[in-house]
Amino acid sequence: QVQLVESGGGSVQAGGSLRLSCVHSGHRHRNYCMGWFRQAPGKEREGVAATWIGDVGIYYADSVKGRFTLSQDDAHNALYLQMSNLKPEDTAMYYCAADLGYSGSSCYRSTPLSANFPYWGQGTQVTVSS
Repeated sequence: QVQLVESGGGSVQAGGSLRLSCVHSGHRHRNYCMGWFRQAPGKEREGVAATWIGDVGIYYADSVKGRFTLSQDDAHNALYLQMSNLKPEDTAMYYCAADLGYSGSSCYRSTPLSANFPYWGQGTQVTVSS
């Protein structure tokens, strides 16, 4: 059974940093699409960053470019999201998600859609105060 477990959320002041971690297990795929999404109260879930595991291409939403960095640690089946210069509008529940079907470079060449990701973590809350 595929499992994704996020950690690293918290409360910070504007301008601060947080590092989110997602550890995934329960599958043997070597190449697959993984991403981070976020959902603020009253808003739709949006794709923040995504990558095809084993590739170097990464998608970033315009709202986080230059501030967030996605990285992967294959040895530990982990995906990280380093968030810097956080803003109050970054406040949301952040989710890690995986798509084990083949999407290839389309994983990061277009805005990730939550409907395309069957596997989700429980989420970790990020709160940024002004």
